[in-house]
Amino acid sequence: MSAKPAIATAPDAVGEPPKKSRKKLVLVLGVVLLLAAGGTGAWWFTAGATRHEVAPKLPTQYFAMDPAFVVNLADTDGVRYLQADVQLATRDPETLKALQEQAPAIRNRLLLLFGQQTSAQLIQRSGKERLQDRALAEVKSVLKHEGAPDKVEAVIFTSLVTQ
Repeated sequence: MSAKPAIATAPDAVGEPPKKSRKKLVLVLGVVLLLAAGGTGAWWFTAGATRHEVAPKLPTQYFAMDPAFVVNLADTDGVRYLQADVQLATRDPETLKALQEQAPAIRNRLLLLFGQQTSAQLIQRSGKERLQDRALAEVKSVLKHEGAPDKVEAVIFTSLVTQ
């Protein structure tokens, strides 16, 4: 009679953890992943909504500084002149109104600025672009000083002649 020894079927307390704690771990990890995915989805949804809620751009409006500017340039080796047709660009109706109201003060500041230039500074395109940037700063400065809206986007030369 050879009897086989009985094999114990009870779980070994030392070798493997109980199955309930594994299930809890999987459940907790699943919940964390779901929350992370939900948060990411909510962020993308609100970021997309923010991008689409931007107000449409208004059309550009131009204010012509008539008549053309004519100034003596600051050249020391002879008498030279600058003639410039200038328009101011804005998309803001309140700024357009402010430009109209402050035209004499803006014209004065631009005349002073243009009269400081030399023909050598205005030969290259980069010199003309620098003058546009400085003119824009002058226009905005006048509007700010008067407490008016200053949403001027550009100073545009529709004609620029040095002689």
